[in-house]
Amino acid sequence: MRFASSLPALLAGGDVDCDIDPIALAHYMSFHAIVPPPRTILKGVRKLPPATLLEIDAEGRETETVYWSVQFGPHEDERAYRQNDWEDKLIEVLRQSVQRRLVADVPVGVLLSGGLDSSLVVGLLAEAGQSGLATFSIGFETVGNERGDEFQYSDLIARHFATDHHQLFIDSTRALPALGRCVAAMSEPMVSHDAIGFYLLSEKVSQHVKVVQSGQGADEIFAGYHWYPPMMESRDGVADYMRVFCDRDHHEMQKILGPDYRGDDHAKSFIEGHFAKSGADRPIDKALRIDTEIMLVDDPVKRVDNMTMAWGLEARVPFLDHALVELAARIPAELKVRDGGKYILKEAARKIIPHEVIDRPKGYFPVPALKYIEGPYHDLVRDILNAPQARARGLFDRAKVDELLAHPADHITPLRGSKLWQVALLEYWLQQQGL
Repeated sequence: MRFASSLPALLAGGDVDCDIDPIALAHYMSFHAIVPPPRTILKGVRKLPPATLLEIDAEGRETETVYWSVQFGPHEDERAYRQNDWEDKLIEVLRQSVQRRLVADVPVGVLLSGGLDSSLVVGLLAEAGQSGLATFSIGFETVGNERGDEFQYSDLIARHFATDHHQLFIDSTRALPALGRCVAAMSEPMVSHDAIGFYLLSEKVSQHVKVVQSGQGADEIFAGYHWYPPMMESRDGVADYMRVFCDRDHHEMQKILGPDYRGDDHAKSFIEGHFAKSGADRPIDKALRIDTEIMLVDDPVKRVDNMTMAWGLEARVPFLDHALVELAARIPAELKVRDGGKYILKEAARKIIPHEVIDRPKGYFPVPALKYIEGPYHDLVRDILNAPQARARGLFDRAKVDELLAHPADHITPLRGSKLWQVALLEYWLQQQGL
């Protein structure tokens, strides 16, 4: 048995079963490339779940101990809390979290997207007396009607708090050549478009600071995404969560996967198992819990960590301090999903940052070129999927792959991702690992 902090490190040691795990593949194609523990995309590698200790004795017996889990619902002394009480408690705990992540022997910067979460981190750092704070934003070319940057908001925050702001604009001629290095830096396949953004931004940031704070995690713990409101009145939590969250249903899954990888509805089985756990009674809380304990850990957190550490940059995420996550779970869901999500966080933030950032339409870290795959990006994807390794592996039905290649813009997931990029990214990562 061997241990490592990343899958490629284990591959480098050799003697690993590199066959594709069919259940992991089904999870990958359902959960935006997330493969929940203990599986990985490879049969021969397993991963330890979050907040879990594994003890192996001299005889090889294994004992797993879960040392933390999130419990939903207010404490007894919080049951009479009004909205303003929750707001005050939230800011108090977040302030402590931000300040704890300031401890360093070197200056600490902020990855400033221009959204509520990273802007609030900047505001709290400024409140703590951080003058000349270095902030960093990135933008990409606009594709069609989809804007590739949110500089107007990050610039507003930078001016308001007088930060030492750095703006990085990436055109397609720079992003495309970096994709291979970005994918090679992934400990597991990560389909999110913004991985290349974090990778290139981290390259620039590492030239100025060695530690940054980021706003990752707030959407998951404060219900900031569009799939949370439908869960409020859900009568069938599993079905409703799958409908709004999963990339494709089981019927479509059977069509896209190659014959050797078709099977049961593994995504449904996984969600049913997680939703059945105690500690969250309402469907909305079950959805928030699975996102906090599983999806968040294996996607945004790992993505930011991989992309920053590729350049020797340490990213710290104050919204994922255990005390703040526990507090967020105790806040009633009604105060989170209201007015498009993150309501309680927005209201608490009004004391600290400009309302223009709070009341703006929700944005994402946009990389339009990887959503609407055209031109040289399409050439790259076609070559990846037509490579001898891809054809020999047979992960995907060739007719469906050809359909995706013919009309990539017609195949977008409910979470606004490219289905073509999803299948290509997995093959790209495997090929980058020499598999």
